[in-house]
Amino acid sequence: MRNAASPGPLDPLVVRTRTIELDVESLLDLVPADEPVTWLRRGEGLVGWGVAAQVRTEGPTRFSDADKWWSETVARAEVDNPVGEPGTGLLAFGSFAFADEPGTSTLVVPEVVIGRRGGRTWLTTVGERSAVPEPPLRPAPAPAPPRGLAFADGARNGEEWMSVVAEAVARINGGELEKVVLARDLLATTHEPIDVRWPLSRLARDYEMCWTFHVEGIFGATPEMLVRRERGLVTSRVLAGTIRRTGDDERDLALAATLARSSKDLEEHEYAVRSVADALEPHCSSMSVPEAPFVLHLPNVMHLATDVNGVVHDEASVLQLAEALHPSAAVGGTPTADAVGLIERLEGMPRDRYAGPVGWIDAAGDGEWGIALRSALVTDDGVRLMAGCGIVGDSDPEAELAESQAKFVPVRDALSAG
Repeated sequence: MRNAASPGPLDPLVVRTRTIELDVESLLDLVPADEPVTWLRRGEGLVGWGVAAQVRTEGPTRFSDADKWWSETVARAEVDNPVGEPGTGLLAFGSFAFADEPGTSTLVVPEVVIGRRGGRTWLTTVGERSAVPEPPLRPAPAPAPPRGLAFADGARNGEEWMSVVAEAVARINGGELEKVVLARDLLATTHEPIDVRWPLSRLARDYEMCWTFHVEGIFGATPEMLVRRERGLVTSRVLAGTIRRTGDDERDLALAATLARSSKDLEEHEYAVRSVADALEPHCSSMSVPEAPFVLHLPNVMHLATDVNGVVHDEASVLQLAEALHPSAAVGGTPTADAVGLIERLEGMPRDRYAGPVGWIDAAGDGEWGIALRSALVTDDGVRLMAGCGIVGDSDPEAELAESQAKFVPVRDALSAG
């Protein structure tokens, strides 16, 4: 475990939360370019900036190391929080690597967090006793659009990736496993480093039903809530099974009905729901798992979706629940170990923090963690977009390629200057 930018063990973190009045259309308008964090949906959520404390972890103990650090950080915090809403008080934002290796995971406590929920807005400041920040609550300079934007294939071009899908289908039909999720990447280059607030503002506007996120270079708009824990209740939104929208409402309704009847997509979805329910069951005294999914309509695609709910009966934090759930069949496959092994052999690229948990945790262990989908990672050379598709026995490589292209659309469009 590596610990960076963190006060020493004898230095308490002083945390103050208070209600504020703001006259801005979007919380993102307030965020400066330096070290922003974001978790937004339908105009509500959390934004922040600065680093009051941070930990970076690696390997198979990355979750438990981060959870231990968080417990120690909470224990030395002095919190003044009369607001009491979820998302107030001491918070950490995090992003975790998909696999044990390679990849670095992180939890970061911002110096400033601004939250909005149900018409109420608050400000949290965090710092050592002599250095608690007092931020100016006015719009930050607007981000500039990327210049010289160009896209190129990543580790594999379309034909090569379809061959990988075909090999996975053959292995599934040969009895090696039931499902595997295969991802591909797309590289975007620009003349200058991008200001991540540019794509974030467009994702929050165009995909308001998703959770728009950014933590230390990984950003996106995920439709999938891995786990929410709030006052003893736990929820997970499972997505698996996808069809691209056409833009014609009548045609899309017909496609939604086709998706809801698709044996291939229903099979893929069943694996994902089962994996989530099995992982949550040891921590819950009661659970609700709907028998059939609903169709979630997003601007670019439609998904089969199921909301799994439960009542937590133990002390597991939302981060511990995220570890128990990751990787679900929606991003790994079934059986998990066989699917992850096949991903390592076939994908030909590191996932890094793509498809890993991303979100936030509070001092009580509550919070929200999504899956880093419809996402991209800012690199030294530009931006690396990633998209994945669930492969089962009757998957068609050409159809899976088209689905992956549809999943690139949110971030690809958000990077453009339009």
